Amino acid sequence: MADRMLQFVRLPQQTPEKRAAPERREDFAEIYRRFDPAAASAQASRCSQCGIPFCSIHCPLSNNIPDWLKLTAEGRLEEAYEVSSATNNFPEICGRICPQDRLCEGNCVIEKGFESVTIGAVERHITDTAFANGWVKPLRPKHERPQSVGIIGAGPGGLAAAEMLRAKGYEVHVYDRYDRVGGLMIYGIPGFKLEKEIVIRRWKLLEAGGIKFHLGVGVGEGIAWNELRARHDTILIATGVYNSRDIGGPGAGLGGIVKALDYLTTSNRQGLGDSVPDYNSGAMNAAGKHVVVIGGGDTAMDCVRTAVRQGAASVKCLYRRDQANMPGSTREVKNAQEEGVEFVWLSAPEAFLGDDTVTGVRVQRMRLGMPDASGRQSVEPSGERFTVEADLVIKALGFDPEELPLLWGVPDLEVSRWGTLAVDHRTQMTNLPGVFAAGDIVRGASLVVWAIKDGRDAAAKMHDYMQQAALAVAAE
Repeated sequence: MADRMLQFVRLPQQTPEKRAAPERREDFAEIYRRFDPAAASAQASRCSQCGIPFCSIHCPLSNNIPDWLKLTAEGRLEEAYEVSSATNNFPEICGRICPQDRLCEGNCVIEKGFESVTIGAVERHITDTAFANGWVKPLRPKHERPQSVGIIGAGPGGLAAAEMLRAKGYEVHVYDRYDRVGGLMIYGIPGFKLEKEIVIRRWKLLEAGGIKFHLGVGVGEGIAWNELRARHDTILIATGVYNSRDIGGPGAGLGGIVKALDYLTTSNRQGLGDSVPDYNSGAMNAAGKHVVVIGGGDTAMDCVRTAVRQGAASVKCLYRRDQANMPGSTREVKNAQEEGVEFVWLSAPEAFLGDDTVTGVRVQRMRLGMPDASGRQSVEPSGERFTVEADLVIKALGFDPEELPLLWGVPDLEVSRWGTLAVDHRTQMTNLPGVFAAGDIVRGASLVVWAIKDGRDAAAKMHDYMQQAALAVAAE
């Protein structure tokens, strides 16, 4: 079957068909159509099967990408799914939302004139095929263990840890303050990148495998910390980071200036069929408005593309650096531009104009200076100013952790100088015995794939801890 591979020399790169921009502006459905099986096999055959697979090295999960590409090229999709899911709990999600242009595909060793393998699209095709054919089964542990685990947070990190621990036979309970499982995957990421049925399908599969979910139950609200610790042998904190960074300046308190997460959550809830007063009243609805989004990351891209679909009169994205220094996915920027978003590079808000409600943003033109301590070029005002019309301003400036020790009444829980939970990185355990932490609450706001990686690692450390504790009890 070796002749099936290395086809990049004769086959050009081809992604699944992308719906035309005018069509996709009208709904929140995913913008890429499903891969034709023959096309997926052909694109997988472009892999060079290199000796040192940089795609795997630059994947946080170290996915065995060349292996499942080869299996796909050979039509062995059930085996491809087994290999893919061996290192990734949610390949159908990563295949959709990972920034492959910065990770696996961006590090493909195929020379750029030939273009990289379409890894993400093939990964999505493998798992969608597996679900369609009934190859994805609920967890069935070989034996049940007596220990119980409590996981706080039903986002990707918490869910990955829950699946790994349940597979080992532990009783696993997941607590989340929201009414659905998925965290930002369900409420933060728009449907045009990740349709909600994909997340709900995985939730129901985990539930069928014996994981118990307690929704609408927040620590300190639905359940006290001490009660949670008394119920379980170990605890994993995987809450993510939800505290939106803010921006000051004159007029920052005007109506019509909202946080990105509030805006996206409102839109996603409306799409899920919930009754959302802020959407119906227009406070979180871009229809007919001149929208300005401040920020340059993937959350900003989600906001501008959501505003387009809500029927905004215009959508502008202000970012203080240029396009080459933008932290968001290049692919997402291109998609946004195709859909009619205008990017105003090298621009930073100086003041918000209006009486009670925002009517415009006074902007400073910036210029790039010398590299700063991080290696990125610093920015400084050029002296030029201009005004951008705005009826709705969305702040997408990133996220910081909430003060968990204060919120939960656990003053002994140590945090880092950044406000994230402090852990021993050899064990992923906090300073409280038997209490572990993983994902954004430890590393800061990051990618879903990194949260999955951290959740898997934490599960392994928790298993070791519980086994050692059981041996110690048996030896007494």
